[in-house]
Parts: sequence; structure tokens; C-alpha cells
Amino acid sequence: MTAPAPTQTQPQTQTQEPTPVAPLPSITVQAERLVELGVPRIAGMTPAAFRAAATDLAARVGDDRDPAEDLLLVVHPTVAPASALAPLLRLGDKPGFVVVDMADVDRFAPVEGVTLPDGPLYVVTAPARGDEMANWSPDEALPAITGTGRTPLTLTEGIAWALQVPDVIERNHCFMTIGSRLRKPTGRLDARTPALWISNGTGRDGTENRGAPKVGWCWAGNRHTWLGFASGAGRR
Repeated sequence: MTAPAPTQTQPQTQTQEPTPVAPLPSITVQAERLVELGVPRIAGMTPAAFRAAATDLAARVGDDRDPAEDLLLVVHPTVAPASALAPLLRLGDKPGFVVVDMADVDRFAPVEGVTLPDGPLYVVTAPARGDEMANWSPDEALPAITGTGRTPLTLTEGIAWALQVPDVIERNHCFMTIGSRLRKPTGRLDARTPALWISNGTGRDGTENRGAPKVGWCWAGNRHTWLGFASGAGRR
């Protein structure tokens, strides 16, 4: 994809090349990671039931570990919302957090055209961080992603990825999850678009959160040189 010409003057920053994102382990190994983090309790499941559901899912989707189509294990947001998963994120010794002006984070739902599979667990195929779309706006990125036959990741899918591969949240190479938006009572979309990046510990984030993984938001029409747009090939 080629980024459209900027519509407004903005600073252009030089950043280092992104580090290749590590491939995901098998679905059952991902399930063990989530069990260690206490996700089954959040989802109202016993660890044994969670493992059994993951094993059944792996058998049904064909957990073949082809690097060309990584499979990301996701817990449905109706049983494990973003507000409960974000604190489980870690970068070094820093836990994740949701910005204070996103108290309604769990009301961000899949956008039109994004349908989540039924059941407590599902997979996203071939997740990609979308580094090549840095400096695009969400409004520009969404039709470009869907136009290639891919689907934008939702916020909880982005968090699920970072729980398995923390380094997917990389300084200067973080990502937005524009598969989730908040719809106002009027039916119009709230202009905020959720994203995952690393806090600088400024403003209301607090200095104690410097270097922590952060669930925040950006305006739908704004561009950021350090935010790509995460997407997947599909959901199963």
C-alpha cells in the first residue's frame, strides 16, 4: 500500500526499522499463557474448561503452525473485556493500563463488517501490525485494509496479541485497533479510535507509568508516524 499525500503540515520523525514480530506458538501453548495470567477466572471458566475449549478449537481450525498464517487465540470480549485484560499486559516490570479518559473502553464494539465468532474462544488468522501504514489516519486506513480482503483487529484482539508477544508493542512501532469503535446514541461513531502503545509517563498517565503498555485512543482523522494499523486475514 502507498500512503496518501498528507493533507496537512505535520512533523516527520525518523524512526528505526521495526523489529520483526515473533511468531505465535500453538493455540494450546497460548492457552497455557492465558491460564497463567488468570484469564479463565475473568472469563468465568475453570482452567480445565479453558484448556479443553482451546484444545477443541485447535482441532477444529487446524493448528498447523504455518508461519504464513499464524493463529492468535482470542477470548471473546463478552466474557473478557478490554478493561480486565489491559492490566495483564507487561513490558519489563510495567503493567498495562487504560487511559483515564477512556473509562468507557468496554463499550467499544466491532465496527460494521467485523463479525466475531460465537463462543468464548476463537482465533484470528495471520495477524499483522501494519507498520507500512504508519502516518495514515484511521479514516484512511480502514477502507485500505478491507479493500485488500483483510479485517481490522478489534481492541481485545490487539490486547490478546500483546499478551502472547509483548514486544509487538514496540517503541515507535505500535498499532491501532480500528476494528473497535464506540457508537453514540445518535448512531454516529465516536471520533476516538483505540490503540496500543507505550506511555511516556507524561500528563495524566503519571510518571509511574513511563514505559508501560497503554490502551489509549486517537482521533479518527489524525495521523501518527509511530502507529500502524493491526489487521488479520480472518477469524475462525
